[in-house]
Amino acid sequence: MSNEMGRREFLGTIAVVGAAAAAVGQRTFIGSAQAATQSNDAITSASAGELAEAIRSKKLSSKDVVEAHLERIAKVNPKLNAVVQLTAEAARKEADEADAALARGDIKGPLHGVPITIKDTLEAAGVICTGGTKGRASFVPKADGTAVARLRAAGGIILGKTNVPELAAAAESDNLVYGRTNNPYDLTRTPRGSTGGEAAIIAAGGSPLGLGTDAGGSIRIPAHYCGLAAIKPTSGRVPRTGQFPLPLGARNPVFHVSLIARNVQDLALALPIISGRDFRDHSIVANLRTPESSGAAGRPFEFRKKTR
Repeated sequence: MSNEMGRREFLGTIAVVGAAAAAVGQRTFIGSAQAATQSNDAITSASAGELAEAIRSKKLSSKDVVEAHLERIAKVNPKLNAVVQLTAEAARKEADEADAALARGDIKGPLHGVPITIKDTLEAAGVICTGGTKGRASFVPKADGTAVARLRAAGGIILGKTNVPELAAAAESDNLVYGRTNNPYDLTRTPRGSTGGEAAIIAAGGSPLGLGTDAGGSIRIPAHYCGLAAIKPTSGRVPRTGQFPLPLGARNPVFHVSLIARNVQDLALALPIISGRDFRDHSIVANLRTPESSGAAGRPFEFRKKTR
């Protein structure tokens, strides 16, 4: 099997995905039974916000959405090596639970039933978190990091963990535990790092929204290399509880938990969800907008005007 996606194959894929995205923009999600007979490209090219709306309105089930992304991961990940821990069975179970809750009229939050992926430096309960280093190759956290827990509480369903450099301390997403991640636009090239696994799988349609970290460009540079949108939040906004390794010394004030997606609207949707004090990370500032103050409704962040 060739290690490089041909230009013709890539452009053909982009054409299909582009057409699917246009269809999504026209709200062509038409129900689970009929959607299941169509190409999953329409689902895996949609934004997290569009998927959340389709699930809430019952035009799609969470099960449809999760299965489409799991199928996409199965197709692209053998060449990308972006998802290093896949939580398929747990995701399917949570999708069924999300659909059952919706049938009862219960909505967990703005990401109800929407799949997400998590950088392998942020802990998720029950999922191996290596930080890209062999010393933690079998480490299983007992609790979610704060930002991970908040995405779950908002209805997000974790599909898996994504690749990083060792200790997130390099610009290439390559380590001795999982190996190298490749750029979906050219498999001979890199998505960079340290949030390279997230960038690669989101760009390839395997996830609509990812959680990562950034100090000197760790999420912004991979976003640039993969044609995505990313944000490094203001210092003091998002707790770093559950991050490995914890930033120390000069890196501490510039190291932030961050978001990456295919469009800016999804960043605006998710930022209020993960923001706010958790009373564990001492660096979080009290007067910044929090999930509580925004009702955790996922409304776009609004800058407050200064008052004298």
